[in-house]
Amino acid sequence: MQIKIRPRWALSESQVTPETVYHQRRDILKKLGIVAIGLPLSTNANAGLFDFISSPQEQAVDQRRQLNGANSSLSNPALSLTPEDKILNYNNFYEFGTDKSSPAIRAEKFITDPWNVTIDGMVNKPFTLDYDDLFKQFTLEERIYRLRCVEAWSMNIPWIGFSLRDIIKKADPQQRAKYVAFETLYDPKQMPGQASSRLGGDIEYPYVEGLRIDEAMHPLTMISVGLYGKTLAPQNGAPLRLVVPWKYGFKSIKSIVRIHLTDQQPPTTWNRLAASEYGFYANVNPEVDHPRWSQASERFIGEGNVFSSRRQPTLMFNGYAEEVASLYKGMDLKRNY
Repeated sequence: MQIKIRPRWALSESQVTPETVYHQRRDILKKLGIVAIGLPLSTNANAGLFDFISSPQEQAVDQRRQLNGANSSLSNPALSLTPEDKILNYNNFYEFGTDKSSPAIRAEKFITDPWNVTIDGMVNKPFTLDYDDLFKQFTLEERIYRLRCVEAWSMNIPWIGFSLRDIIKKADPQQRAKYVAFETLYDPKQMPGQASSRLGGDIEYPYVEGLRIDEAMHPLTMISVGLYGKTLAPQNGAPLRLVVPWKYGFKSIKSIVRIHLTDQQPPTTWNRLAASEYGFYANVNPEVDHPRWSQASERFIGEGNVFSSRRQPTLMFNGYAEEVASLYKGMDLKRNY
């Protein structure tokens, strides 16, 4: 068993979960080989230890694999998780329509197995992963991250996945590589929004995104393969999506088929569509408003109706400033929005 120091952002789950639920979750996660990292919402969490457990053993449940058997129940409402049904039914995934409810309906029969994702470009060891490789080749962790949409709503989600840098290191990046580009599956037969500009919001497909390589290699940046203990639902980006918690949600590209290292800043879908509204960096910043609305506060989607959820102030870098602000030292964050 390997021991690793708990990151500052990872609040111990026992600090926010009732004791009986905490022990139940830990037992199940350990049996399935998933590391429970914790809740990254505190700016003064105590340092501690967590166990790195070996590879997971999945069980088939309907169309989605069961990755653990318990949901979270948090005692502090300020740190509450967004309920799973809200995460499953309130989505932006224009490949399946622009309404928040459309992805859950139109993606119901989306095929995610078999699946291949290629890692290529400026790497010395390009390779392709299949569906099973996503679960077998990397140590899965549960990480509870804030998700902040550019539309000024937010969620708190218990993702399951692994650090993006694990994939990049496996490909042995070349020194010339400065950026990492991502591409979503292009399949208009399965993704009706790609076949219809009316359904797909006049976006140029396939959806593409990109990060600077230092952002991609940051330990907070992860590839998610599940949430709430199960593999991802199609509407949430199955079988794998990017999660960059200090950036607006549109950076967290879904249903990835290609990861490409390059020395040129790659195009990104929303920046290409409206550069004045959606910058390449897309860092959460309460001081930089969207041209059509304020970013100073957000509507947190938790219990109750999504439109009656409480408002809360937006945090710089979505609450992860201590971890990531150094990446942008000396940059004008209003110009590089």
